[in-house]
Amino acid sequence: MNKLATRLWKEESGQDLVEYALLIALLGLAAISTLGTLASAIKGVFTSAASNMVSSTT
Repeated sequence: MNKLATRLWKEESGQDLVEYALLIALLGLAAISTLGTLASAIKGVFTSAASNMVSSTT
């Protein structure tokens, strides 16, 4: 039993997979949180462009 516990403690074969999963989750959260700000900025640019087009044609 002691040998099994020692082997499980020293074995690191699944560690890379967990690190990659955490990194992907963190990047996903960062992307989701910035999409709202980016969408507002893009909407503002198009709204401004549309209002400039309407005012210049009249």
